[in-house]
Amino acid sequence: MSVSLIIPTFRRPQGLKTALASVFAQTGVTVPVQVIVCDNSPEGSARDQVAALTPPDSQTLVYLHEPSPGVANARNTALSAATGDFILFLDDDEEAPADWASRMIATQKAYDADVVFGPVTARLLLERASDSENRFPLFGMRSGDADKFRPYFEAFFSRFGPAESGPIPDYYGCGNSLLRRAALPDGEVFDTNRNNCGGEDDKLFYGMKAAGKKMVWAADAFVWEDVPESRATLNYTLPRAFAYGQGPSTSAMTGEIKKPFTCAYWMLNGLVQATVFGGAGVALYATGSKAAARILDKAARGAGKLIWFHKLGFYGTALLKPNPAGR
Repeated sequence: MSVSLIIPTFRRPQGLKTALASVFAQTGVTVPVQVIVCDNSPEGSARDQVAALTPPDSQTLVYLHEPSPGVANARNTALSAATGDFILFLDDDEEAPADWASRMIATQKAYDADVVFGPVTARLLLERASDSENRFPLFGMRSGDADKFRPYFEAFFSRFGPAESGPIPDYYGCGNSLLRRAALPDGEVFDTNRNNCGGEDDKLFYGMKAAGKKMVWAADAFVWEDVPESRATLNYTLPRAFAYGQGPSTSAMTGEIKKPFTCAYWMLNGLVQATVFGGAGVALYATGSKAAARILDKAARGAGKLIWFHKLGFYGTALLKPNPAGR
């Protein structure tokens, strides 16, 4: 087998530096690895940074420039240049331990998996933490609550799964995943209609699951995700929770077979969830409770199930705005 390791990036020079350093330090991998950095900034800001690097002898390094913003665009462009039998995805805000790739590959071989997902452990970067002047638009909340709600933020940006490796009935996101190239659908792999709102990986894995592809969890193949102060805020996580909550309703209405009754069920479920947890969350926040963030997150996800048709912009052209959230 051979592996293509893809890192999409958008104006994160320090994050990309950390991610690539961890990739170059991988040990125990006995197959060829093609490392692809796909720069999704219109100006190609990572070009010189990547050109200055020399990978180890067991790896080759390829720089690609996809000037049309959108993570689906970046991933599709990278896939078009990938030569590996398997595709490893690492995000440009993630760092992998030295045995990460070998553990992902070993899990794939052990279970003959089509897709392997691994855990993600969040690391909050709060050295410059301060009370932001931004306010959460729905409830007028101040967003500088990183220390108070640290357990919530660490859980929000982490990925948890079974304690043991093995087949799983569901799927996770693209960061820290290994995909069998032959198991991918023909044509456009990632839906470019989701360039701005995200969820292109959810749609891919939903389709692969429906097609009977084998999905497996690699419990020992974790990566770290670095979370800057700008994202460790309710101002950032609650809109993201809203978008995550849209998943069930959206999937019911955007698959090859539309399921309006299933969508209606999720909308009703979301209405109840948003109403119950929304009121409780606002009250808890007003009293300074540390439980407020978790309850408000549940409310936001419920609202997403209900208002599934209104897509928020987190990627693509939304990132071209000055100082976009989370960058």
